[in-house]
Amino acid sequence: MKILPHRDNMLLVDEAEIKTDEKSGEPVSHGKYHVRGDEFFLKGHFPGNPVVPGVMLCEMMAQSSCVLLADEVEEGTGTLFSGLKEVKFKNPVKPGDTFESECQIIRRMGPFYFAKGKGYVDGKIAVQAEFSFVLVK
Repeated sequence: MKILPHRDNMLLVDEAEIKTDEKSGEPVSHGKYHVRGDEFFLKGHFPGNPVVPGVMLCEMMAQSSCVLLADEVEEGTGTLFSGLKEVKFKNPVKPGDTFESECQIIRRMGPFYFAKGKGYVDGKIAVQAEFSFVLVK
C-alpha cells in the first residue's frame, strides 16, 4: 500500500513479492489476487455467469508489477497506467479463483516503465500483455 495509491475497490493485489527469474537472473514480481465474487466489476459482467473483465486482469498485473519499483517510489509519488499492447486473453477468471501474475520490467525511459506479464489460474494462462506505467508526484 506504500507503493500503490489504490485503495478499497481498486486495490487488486492481496499478496506480492519479488523473486529472481531462474533463466535471466532478472527480478520478477509475483502477485496474487483472490477473486471473492463480491467485486463491483462482477455485478454486471455477466449476470448468472460472472467473469472478471479483461481490463481488470491487466490492472491486477500492472499493480503487482509495481512492487519492482519499491526502492524507487518516494513519498508523494504514485504510479499511473500509461499503456497496454499485445494483450491476449486465454481463459476466463471467475469467483473463487486465485489469479497469480508474473511480471518483469523490460525497459525504462525517464519516469516511464515498460513491463510484460502473464496471469494464471491454477497454472493455466488466463492473460498475457505488455504494459507501461509512469511515476508521478
